Amino acid sequence: MSAQGLPGTLVRPSPPANGAGEVLGIIRTQGPCSRAALVDLLGVARSTVAQRLDLLLQRDLIVAEQGGGGTRGRPTTLFRFNHARGVVLAADLGVTHAGVAVTDLAGTVLADTSHDLEIAAGPRHVLDWLVQRFTELLDRIGMDPSRVFGVGVGLPGPVEASTGTPVRPPIMPGWDGFPVAQHLADHYRVPVLVDNDVNLLALGEQRMHWPDSEHLLCVKVATGIGMGIITDGRLARGAQGAAGDLGHVHLADKQDYLCACGNHGCLEAVAGGAALARRLTERGLPVPDARHIIGLAKQGNTEVADLLRQAGRLIGEVLATVVNVLNPSLIIITGDLAQAQEQLLTGIREMIYSRSLPLATRDLRIVVSSTPGSTGIVGAAAIVLDRVLAPAAIDRLVSTG
Repeated sequence: MSAQGLPGTLVRPSPPANGAGEVLGIIRTQGPCSRAALVDLLGVARSTVAQRLDLLLQRDLIVAEQGGGGTRGRPTTLFRFNHARGVVLAADLGVTHAGVAVTDLAGTVLADTSHDLEIAAGPRHVLDWLVQRFTELLDRIGMDPSRVFGVGVGLPGPVEASTGTPVRPPIMPGWDGFPVAQHLADHYRVPVLVDNDVNLLALGEQRMHWPDSEHLLCVKVATGIGMGIITDGRLARGAQGAAGDLGHVHLADKQDYLCACGNHGCLEAVAGGAALARRLTERGLPVPDARHIIGLAKQGNTEVADLLRQAGRLIGEVLATVVNVLNPSLIIITGDLAQAQEQLLTGIREMIYSRSLPLATRDLRIVVSSTPGSTGIVGAAAIVLDRVLAPAAIDRLVSTG
């Protein structure tokens, strides 16, 4: 017997078709709308649209403003999304660096900051630090914490997106199984969404620069190597959120290289920034991290240039298989090592175009991110906005007290 048939069971009714949430969605995506335009778009009675608009106005989710002349010379009232109604807290946490921001409900950054931060310091230290940065940014713009709609966080490792929990992240000691989303939700009492940082980079790239690209890959080459996948216009996470773990693809002839994940021969153990820095240090050229590798490359160090080109070829060899399987129209390279376009990108392109099927590469573009420092933040805000401003979420919001 269904729950609906059990005695004494209360079943929440489904949101009405063409509810307030759908009306808000139209106004958000199409810009200011009149009542008449909404009636035409929704195909419902004018009174129904008026009721939905009243609910949104009461919640301050839209504002009414005078537009141009309407019938008989009367000014038309237009309803505009009130993106200043609240804010989203967004963070892009890398292995050694963190970007933190507050955005409005349109995803526009209102205040941001970036700092060096070791993810290996552990979840409690990092998350306490993150809360402090959020508080500082809210204070900077004079925003009360009660107006926070949600929190989005990217982490440099595998994340079970449904629970916001890292799962055996190779380069995040102490984070395995830690309830990141719940920890932050206990502080803010709003929805908290946690995802792999490269997934958010892919989403941010699509929203900011490539809205018409429905099939794209975003490859981050920094301390580690990861990939975010957009297919059919949607972020592809896989069954448990592990899709795109490019750095741990096995290279059969690289068994001597031990990876942080415990396996031998992973792409990341050979071509990742940490691996390259370690190899250069062993050769007598002390390099602390991936960013310093780029500095040496720009100074014309030939040994570094050769190492980057070899890394690019290895990454390109693995990506060639991905291109044959997924057939993207665009590959975006980002991360600290992406700045080595002459060496790393050349090696990647060489292998993809020589190893992939001609049909798969005929219209393929391979580019470097133009805004590497902000796309993760945009993606972190986007996953929250997609959740808290979804029609069902808005219908629930306007139906409460």
